[in-house]
Amino acid sequence: MNMPRSQAEAILKQVFGLEHFYDEQWKTIKRLLNGERMLLIERTGFGKSLCYQFTAMLLEGVTIVFSPLIALMRNQVNTLNAKGIPARYINSEQTQEENAQSIQDALEGNIKILYIAPERQENQEWIEATRRMKLAMIVIDEAHTISVWGHDFRPAFRRIINLVNLLPKDMPVLATTATATLRVQRDIEKQIGGDLQTIRGELVRSNLRLYVVETKSEEEKMIALSRWLNRLPGTGLIYTGTRIQTEQYTQWLKYVGIDCIGYNAGLEAEQRKDIEQGLMENRWKCIISTNALGMGIDKPDIRFIIHTQIPASPIHYYQEIGRAGRDGKPTVIILFYNSAIDDNGIPEDYKLPKTFIESARPSIDKYEEVISLLQEEPLGLFDLMRKTNLKQTPIRVIKADLIEQGIIKEVVYNGLKKYEYQFNAKSLNTDSFKELRLAKLRDLDKMIEYVYTNQPRMKYLCDFLGDYSRKDYKNCDNTDLVKRHIQITNEELMQIHTFRETCFPILELGDTKTNLINGVAGSYYGTSHVGAIIHTCKYGRKEDFPDLLVKTTLKAYHKQFGDKHFDLILYVPPTISGDLVKHFALKIGNILKIPVSDILKKKHTTNAQKVFQNHLLKKDNVSDTFIISEPEQVKGKSILLIDDIYDSGATIKEIGRMLTDMGTTEIAPLVIARTVGGENL
Repeated sequence: MNMPRSQAEAILKQVFGLEHFYDEQWKTIKRLLNGERMLLIERTGFGKSLCYQFTAMLLEGVTIVFSPLIALMRNQVNTLNAKGIPARYINSEQTQEENAQSIQDALEGNIKILYIAPERQENQEWIEATRRMKLAMIVIDEAHTISVWGHDFRPAFRRIINLVNLLPKDMPVLATTATATLRVQRDIEKQIGGDLQTIRGELVRSNLRLYVVETKSEEEKMIALSRWLNRLPGTGLIYTGTRIQTEQYTQWLKYVGIDCIGYNAGLEAEQRKDIEQGLMENRWKCIISTNALGMGIDKPDIRFIIHTQIPASPIHYYQEIGRAGRDGKPTVIILFYNSAIDDNGIPEDYKLPKTFIESARPSIDKYEEVISLLQEEPLGLFDLMRKTNLKQTPIRVIKADLIEQGIIKEVVYNGLKKYEYQFNAKSLNTDSFKELRLAKLRDLDKMIEYVYTNQPRMKYLCDFLGDYSRKDYKNCDNTDLVKRHIQITNEELMQIHTFRETCFPILELGDTKTNLINGVAGSYYGTSHVGAIIHTCKYGRKEDFPDLLVKTTLKAYHKQFGDKHFDLILYVPPTISGDLVKHFALKIGNILKIPVSDILKKKHTTNAQKVFQNHLLKKDNVSDTFIISEPEQVKGKSILLIDDIYDSGATIKEIGRMLTDMGTTEIAPLVIARTVGGENL
């Protein structure tokens, strides 16, 4: 399609309200209209999505946009429909019926753009539908994810290449990313193939004001946030390393009077949508989140981004800070780095990203175990989780690698997807695993180098990403900005101590299926001395939990439940801890003047939950395990349910389900400690 730029820009103004294309945008659009394949590497906020949205509007047929970002899908589909460009999406937030309707709309030619999560390609309905769709263009958003060398590689993205390879050579294909090193660029080019043209723009973001603040403790980070946040203009994001850290920082900032809310991928879909909408509306000074928030959300005026934990590489960092200041106005970017050395000589803030890198790929013996199991019989995902005691993510990594190497393949038995060993398959090749692990560790070292560099910080990031185009950088604390430091006073330390004595982990259990309400724990198991005390009592001296834990847990009880009345206390019967929980419950009941009953019992012996690594086995371990010996005692009653440790919540959920069926009106969990690892990372 040969269209003059002037004509295209007239349409641009009419539909999108924009006067002109950037030169790189027009160059990309023109080539796509001519049926070419393009890789577009441009900074966040450049307008990469406009390139495919505008093109799709003009092409006959439906454009498929593969994206890992549900927030982006939702945001762009709403915007496109408002502009009169019919668009839909397919992802896990929608019901099966809603996703089926999106496919039907595409088949009937009622939409121009269809967004889909790459993982949905495994759906048989989708596979059949693509064969019947009138395709106009394929778009691979966040294209670095198709490269094993990319910072967020997703095996499911490789399937897109299978589709691309089946397309006519004159069908346009666009891959876009803001974060591709030269190595990733070459890998993407190789995979997409054909006569692919690459446009790499300048990645510099001169409006971002870059600071690094070196600390010697988490307390220094906490105090710095409490001092600085209300002095920063506008609203922004604070990124933490784990979900638990998100909760802790959210509680702290609320404690010191800063209007904020926490966000992580573990929240229900409706909660996430509401917080994302609140971000757009500036409801809070800041949102504290893992890096799950921000990608795909088109908000131009995020005025600051603060990291309390270093990301795993400069490319992660560039991508995450790129979500701010997209309107070109001055924006503050702060990175905290706790350089305190532990007993093994390792800096505190180096340990978490290193742990993520080391655990990103399961050990080789786990690969061999999966191969051995599949040599015996085809198995599905959940079958493999149960037989290997691995979580879902490592199983997905293993099966993707084994499919990639031709050792197993996907098959469908009676409508169920399973994985089948390939007869006479080659042996597992682990060389690439080792090479990738070393490459990621080198990237982490480069992130530490960023902390201590004397170069302009934006230059360091752009150089790492392969953009050497600009020489003049004046936007960081190594150039024209004053360095930030933090020293805390004894009064501030006392404030943190008081906070930790009065803020407690919430157990998010309230739902519509049972009468469980949100519970509370006296402490986090892994971030205080409480865990050590519990461990010693259960596995060492085997003596009652000390009164210190009773006192702490009662503080949590009073803060969470206030003057709420409970008719009865039940305690979770033991697996290996004898009468520890019973005696603890009796102490709590005696102080609160609530009767404690022994009627909650086990039908049979169970294993300790901690031996199981995934939620399926934890749930199986306690399923249909408990019984109430005198059901009339719980009917119509409000019950306080006590245990020592809360991990996956499977035990309490199972008891809550049973008590609800028996007519209990309310079940409130109270535990000594909540774990910080496992599936909460």
